[in-house]
Amino acid sequence: MSHFSAPRATLLAAVLATTTLLGACAPLVLGGAVVGGVLSYTDRRTPGTQVEDESIEFKAANRIRQVLGERGHVNTTSYNRSVLITGEVPAEADRDAVNQAVAGIENVRATVNELAVMGATSLTARSNDTILTSKVKARYIDAGDLQSNTLKVVTERSTVYLLGRVTEREAGRATELARGVDGVAKVVRVFEVISEAELARLQQK
Repeated sequence: MSHFSAPRATLLAAVLATTTLLGACAPLVLGGAVVGGVLSYTDRRTPGTQVEDESIEFKAANRIRQVLGERGHVNTTSYNRSVLITGEVPAEADRDAVNQAVAGIENVRATVNELAVMGATSLTARSNDTILTSKVKARYIDAGDLQSNTLKVVTERSTVYLLGRVTEREAGRATELARGVDGVAKVVRVFEVISEAELARLQQK
């Protein structure tokens, strides 16, 4: 995951659904937002795509820095070349500029711009987000019926964002578990939904 943002676009078969709830979890914090959320054994992206995602996040951080300078607090998380942009910027124009900067990066196929136009959150709030991410991640591991590395969890202002290539069943289960974490205000699903047949093919590789 990295800092900064881009225009809202619809992710392939991705679902962007928000659900109110109470819950919690904590992952890695980059530039203030929480990321992380590796579930168990295999990442459903190809090795090449994983490298591309890392490159996209690195380039996004640089481009956003050029656009915003020291203003705002922005994080980007790329999964299968679709980029989630979270954080806070001072003006709507900044939100749009960040979105355009990220969308223009080579190999980016879609962006989900969740930037809020408001003052940057405090370190305390970001620490709480990190804790929530960790709790959600732990909940998935304890459940035992979701694969590790299948999901990414990002938390911003107590809203949990879920990314990954998952089946409808997995999407529902992951959402349900995240909702049950104390402190989680909302869950936003940014999934690329695959069929059970596609999952079976991936697991045979």
